[in-house]
Amino acid sequence: MSAPLAQIPTPHDTTSMTLVEQLVQWARRRIEERVFRPGMRMPSIRKLALDKGVSRFTVVEAYERLVAQGFLESRRGSGFYVRERLSGPVGPALAEARLPSVVGPEPAALDVVWLLRNMLHSGARPERSPGLGFLPSRWLDGDLITNALRTLGRQSGAQMLSIGTPQGFLPLRQQLQTRLEELEIGVSPEQIVMVSGITQAVDLIARIYVKPGDAVIVGDPAWFQMFGCFASQGARLVGMPYTPDGPDLDALEALVQTWRPKMLVINSILQNPTGTSLTAAQAFRILRLAEAYDFIVVEDDIYGDLCPPGYPGTRLASLDQLKRVIYLGSFSKTLAPNLRVGFIASSPEVARAVADQKMLVGMTSPELNERVLYKILTEGHYRRHVERLRTRLDGVREKAARMLEKTGLKLFLAPSAGVFLWADTGVDAGALAAAGHEAGFLLTPGSLFSPQQSPSTWMRFNIANCGDPELSTFLCRYLDGVARRAS
Repeated sequence: MSAPLAQIPTPHDTTSMTLVEQLVQWARRRIEERVFRPGMRMPSIRKLALDKGVSRFTVVEAYERLVAQGFLESRRGSGFYVRERLSGPVGPALAEARLPSVVGPEPAALDVVWLLRNMLHSGARPERSPGLGFLPSRWLDGDLITNALRTLGRQSGAQMLSIGTPQGFLPLRQQLQTRLEELEIGVSPEQIVMVSGITQAVDLIARIYVKPGDAVIVGDPAWFQMFGCFASQGARLVGMPYTPDGPDLDALEALVQTWRPKMLVINSILQNPTGTSLTAAQAFRILRLAEAYDFIVVEDDIYGDLCPPGYPGTRLASLDQLKRVIYLGSFSKTLAPNLRVGFIASSPEVARAVADQKMLVGMTSPELNERVLYKILTEGHYRRHVERLRTRLDGVREKAARMLEKTGLKLFLAPSAGVFLWADTGVDAGALAAAGHEAGFLLTPGSLFSPQQSPSTWMRFNIANCGDPELSTFLCRYLDGVARRAS
């Protein structure tokens, strides 16, 4: 797989650098950012010389320096390849976090740092970031948060000085009890534990219930950061395939019989990245399998508030009533990514275990954030805010779908709700994402959503961030170039 080329500005401060040094810095930065990934073949000497407007001697010298620094390896008769560096990088390069993904008999490297680093880059423009998992800030309502903060600021500061409780701010848990009852999930405040987002929720559950070698069934595709939480506990990740109608339950049953899993983790509503939701029949079958083979079901409902009333989707917890299901919720997708307030709803026994584990790893979650959320939920503006988000998503979904289809991509399905479109590009999505990075777009290759990080032609698109007309131009130009080279 060859690394893509594009005309990219050289670093800002290059006045004192030779052309060789500039080229070395350009390549190193892209290797460190995972644009050029281990095993990728670097551009040929001739192509890179033409692309950058330098001599072949300059490229040869730069490549040789990169070999000496441990970034590349030379393969006689084949070219230069990005080297797999297991130890810390040479010089000022940043170390990559690499987690073991215990899938099958041999561990494989799991790398999600490339996407996370770019997602969290402060200079990322949402309109050029269709790979982001969040709604753009211009869609969100900062006044909801600032008004809640002002209200809290008028109260006595003494109440902000306590360390809080492991289960979280009680009035908020009581408010969440009311919200869950509206979803037909019966729960008491003692069965709810506040956490710093879904990521911490999954991490706590993995620490409590997963031992090295335990099988955990996850979607294939599914939310990639979850893979790292379970892999860090030595879990054996087993991928459950999806169809346009939802999870392939015949395949799930075969996997359950083979692997006897400890746990299944699933989005029941608006699955990330496919956009599918469970029917009542599918939910019943999953729960029957969980009962028959004695595994835990972790239901991640982070996109539930973006699901309009009457949408045909079924939550597992509403059927199971938290006997075997552990239900997760969060407000990071609808209020603000950095508010970091989520919750776990479960049986009383599980809730106590989660609260104890939470104390061990971080004592309590920030009560100030929980008080802010409580004010927002109880002042009556949150529902209208969510309705506006749904309306805006409805307004761009079909336009984004048409744009992707016109460029030649094939949609997995055309969902009527939610944030994401899952599309088959017909080419190596990893190379496409790397080329997009070079062109200034943040794209999310399908391999990141695979528990094995298998090569993929699929890609996830955030419909709220597909409005830049240059995105369509870039996709068409790239796909046309691939087709010409193949013909």
